[in-house]
Amino acid sequence: MTRFTVNDQAVEYRLDPATPLLWALRDASNLTGTRYGCGTGHCGACIVDIDGRAVPSCRITIAQAEGSFVTTIEGLSRDRDHPLQLAFLAGNVVQCGFCVPGIIMAAAALLRRVPDPDEATIRAAITNLCRCGIYPRLVDAIRHAAAAMRGEEVIPAATRPGITPAEAATSVPALSLRPPAR
Repeated sequence: MTRFTVNDQAVEYRLDPATPLLWALRDASNLTGTRYGCGTGHCGACIVDIDGRAVPSCRITIAQAEGSFVTTIEGLSRDRDHPLQLAFLAGNVVQCGFCVPGIIMAAAALLRRVPDPDEATIRAAITNLCRCGIYPRLVDAIRHAAAAMRGEEVIPAATRPGITPAEAATSVPALSLRPPAR
């Protein structure tokens, strides 16, 4: 049995110690925000924070994580109000969203080490692959999040998605099922 802490909760996995951390998180703990991308650690979709470091979870076994503190995207902020999450929403960074949890976790580890990173530092630290090409907005969002974490900027909270039935009824013209009058 392997024991460590995931998102501030002690866990004990009764899995083969050679099981990649990625699959323990996704399959045994149902923390599906950590994504499988390449399986070689190159794409960054599976990055989690292990003891303050951004680590591709597909490349570390649960035995290697023994005694560690692991934070996934779900554990970054219970209410999705971490400055990085807010900055990504405010900056319309996300397109398909597949790579974003890994990018945010890599950025969170960076901002803990370097509270005011310049563009070159961000680009060097965030090596995640994004097929949608969000890189220019990504750098801006990380800089805004860093400023918010230093107390120099406020990022407005995103509104909840969806509209009420009353709003839907007034925003779309009513459809008539009757044939037009002759």
